[in-house]
Amino acid sequence: MNTITTLAELEETSALIPQFHKKGGLLPVVVQEFATGQILMVAWVNQDAFNYTIENKVAAFFSTSRNSLWIKGESSGNYLIIKEVLIDCDQDSVIYKVTLTKGGVCHTLNQYKQNRHSCFYRKLNFDSKELEFLEK
Repeated sequence: MNTITTLAELEETSALIPQFHKKGGLLPVVVQEFATGQILMVAWVNQDAFNYTIENKVAAFFSTSRNSLWIKGESSGNYLIIKEVLIDCDQDSVIYKVTLTKGGVCHTLNQYKQNRHSCFYRKLNFDSKELEFLEK
């Protein structure tokens, strides 16, 4: 049984106590490539997805569109192997540092009909207020 009762205690504990209850059972997770630091995607995890990820060292998420567990790579083969898991100060958001088994993480395809490496493949041009593609 956990005896953490204050935010200050939660911020300083070494106990893993993800705060799923704060956001309706879900935590946001940023997926970052371990070798390069590139942000690949942002998704959600529930307790089951988080537990699967920790136990198997393969990234699993909660699909909000399918309302079910989603193991990235099951259909595409583009698995995300967990190298590190970071959790923020109040344990309500997570970073998965990963290596890709192949291809990219995005479901969209580039001009070569390959999955884009990252879901963040455009940036805002502040002058034109339009998006510019990062990958060609």
